[in-house]
Amino acid sequence: MPQPPTAATRLTLPAPAKLNRMLHIVGRRADGYHELQTLFQFLDHGDDITIELREDGQLVLDAALDGVAPQDNLVWRAARHLQQTSGCHLGATLSVTKRLPMGGGLGGGSSDAASVLAGLNHLWGLGIPRPQLAELGLSLGADVPVFVNAHAAWAEGIGERLTPVDLDTPWFVVVHPGISVSTPAVFTAPELTRNTPAITMARALKGGASSWRNDCEDTVRQRYPDVARALDWLNTRAPSMLTGTGACVFARLTSEADAVALLEAIEQQQPDWHAFKAKGLNRSPLLDALPDD
Repeated sequence: MPQPPTAATRLTLPAPAKLNRMLHIVGRRADGYHELQTLFQFLDHGDDITIELREDGQLVLDAALDGVAPQDNLVWRAARHLQQTSGCHLGATLSVTKRLPMGGGLGGGSSDAASVLAGLNHLWGLGIPRPQLAELGLSLGADVPVFVNAHAAWAEGIGERLTPVDLDTPWFVVVHPGISVSTPAVFTAPELTRNTPAITMARALKGGASSWRNDCEDTVRQRYPDVARALDWLNTRAPSMLTGTGACVFARLTSEADAVALLEAIEQQQPDWHAFKAKGLNRSPLLDALPDD
């Protein structure tokens, strides 16, 4: 049974970006989903979610995203799903400070949903344990559980079977080349590699960042020349890779100074790109922002 609400009535929580430091596609299931092996890591950059408690049971999205109906927005859907499954009669007003591009491969929508689940779990006094909250999040999207669990992870299945890991934490420069990549189009592409041999987590970690790759990258390169150009340009300056199915790509740097220098070069030479620098994190900042964590 839901517990009485906490004394807090308003929370602002981070919804950090993620990178896929590696992504292997090891098979395709009968339902059309793909079996993956990937390493998730967070960034100290992302959206912010503000949640205000309501006593009337209503769920209000303060500002809708362009082109997305409120009922299709993951923020609203996460709140509604938690409300229905918990039987809670309280409501909330939800607002998003959006910094992450939609469809960029950074997990913005999933991270927003996870922060809503965690924030409402606190404000509504539900007391749902984190593993159970992550399980609720899976019905919203395969990437939601890693954001709820809030630790860098080795992921298998469709991305829902998670084992916490500690990865190196370099500086990154993330580039969005100004286009949208269709995840369904990538995963249904006939040329997509779907038979990479499965490896163990230990082997993946032992290989290190210099051996990691993204099996979606070749397909995205072929279908989206702007992404290919961004990867080629970045790779001349630092080791670079696609995250998820893109469109964002990231370069791995050894210092913040190198990241600043690369950003300056992008501003001068590639003014049409949106780019930012961020530090890799193994512990999500969501944990530090929640009063109970």
